[in-house]
Amino acid sequence: MASPFRLYNTLHRTVEDFVPQVPGKVGLYVCGMTVYDRCHVGHARAMVVFDTFVRYLRHRDWDVTFVRNFTDVDDKIIRRAAELGRDPLELSAHYIDVFHQDAAALGLLEPDKEPRVSETIDGIQAMIASLIERGHAYANEGSVWYDVTSFGDYGQLSGQKVDELRSPDEVGGKRHPADFALWKAVKPGEPAWDSPWGSGRPGWHIECSAMSCGELGHTLDIHGGGLDLVFPHHENEIAQSEAANGAPYSRYWMHNGLLTMSGGQKMGKSLGNVINVDVALDQFPAEALRLYYLQNKYRSPLPWSDEALPEALAMLARLYEAKEAAEALGGTDDAERVAKELGADAQAVLDAGRSFAERFHAALDDDFNTALALAHLFDLARDINRFSAHKKARKRGGPVVAAALEAFRLADSALGLLGRDIDAFQEEVKVKRLAAMGIDQAEIEDLLEQRAAAREGKDWARADAIRGELSARQIVVMDTPEGVSWRVDLRGSA
Repeated sequence: MASPFRLYNTLHRTVEDFVPQVPGKVGLYVCGMTVYDRCHVGHARAMVVFDTFVRYLRHRDWDVTFVRNFTDVDDKIIRRAAELGRDPLELSAHYIDVFHQDAAALGLLEPDKEPRVSETIDGIQAMIASLIERGHAYANEGSVWYDVTSFGDYGQLSGQKVDELRSPDEVGGKRHPADFALWKAVKPGEPAWDSPWGSGRPGWHIECSAMSCGELGHTLDIHGGGLDLVFPHHENEIAQSEAANGAPYSRYWMHNGLLTMSGGQKMGKSLGNVINVDVALDQFPAEALRLYYLQNKYRSPLPWSDEALPEALAMLARLYEAKEAAEALGGTDDAERVAKELGADAQAVLDAGRSFAERFHAALDDDFNTALALAHLFDLARDINRFSAHKKARKRGGPVVAAALEAFRLADSALGLLGRDIDAFQEEVKVKRLAAMGIDQAEIEDLLEQRAAAREGKDWARADAIRGELSARQIVVMDTPEGVSWRVDLRGSA
């Protein structure tokens, strides 16, 4: 049975109990990419937040229909295609393929539906015709405009006032400065489709109304997107959808905060301050990006700096190390008896493990508080590390940490984190971080072989010197009964 949760509703500016239209089901529409370039780490925050939100809802037994669109017809695409001398639709198709590559590398779930503007022209034209028929839109010189004065509730999402607004569509033929284009008359070199109002293409806002309602019906359960879309995009979606369909458009509005640079400036291609996802993933595991995005409340601003991903990777490594430490503990005795005999640290990890699921779910059920859920996980990791350091824990501590190990499985199921063993995690770290630091793995292996030879010859000074040289390069050497292994030291990054 699906579990209840609460969500901040931008429409009412308060956290509310989520009540679906159909018990146990959630229809979620999220505004996707305008595909004229690669996805950057600012875009990826929204992608990962809503990917994780869907994971969590399904983890809690909700039947989710997840729809995320592509805007493949747009002014930005047309301008970029003109700069490159390419066909706009061919350019957008290329970047859709590139986005799918980035999404797979990020470990994102595939949406249930992924509509494109260019494949929704009939639905867009039908909605425009309905708006004209109902007196909410008018045609002029081959374009069609939405009449903002015809919709009494305009501004309900953003708080904007019609009399103070001006639409960026400055083409002639508008009745009111805030009216916005539903259909744009054809211009030379632009993609165009025949319509009752003349050859042209859709405006920006009408596309999402047509795609979302076409996939999920006239009323959505949840509409999501970045906070920068509240106005004008989502405000205009409400106005045109409710005017065309005569029904509430979305019951809940969920917006993620933006990545901010120094000085509070948002990350954006027009500002020239972006880091593309593929560049970030060349240097860091996708899980590090996911943890970075989820460590803050989803609707708060998230500061970006050169230290952001190194710090997130170090945090992730601590969690994997705690998981490894728990998995290494043996024993088959009764957990209560072992905890009583081994003392306060054992009791702490036993209690924290047994209460973890309730605390973890409570955090995520209260406005999807991933920051608090992760704080509980880090507290548990600290308890595990403290307990596992006891000599007796290594042979008898397994039953005490059994519930704690379940916590890591919850993090995988609900958040998409910690689903691998530490060896797989460390192998990816070695490949990506050593390359980013300009260190050749073959050179590391050669130094380890020299150290082994020195140890065999009882040249301890040389062996210690090599260990020191490796340590200076952030390489940790571990001598175990099974042999020598090594890892990248990430502790200095956080």
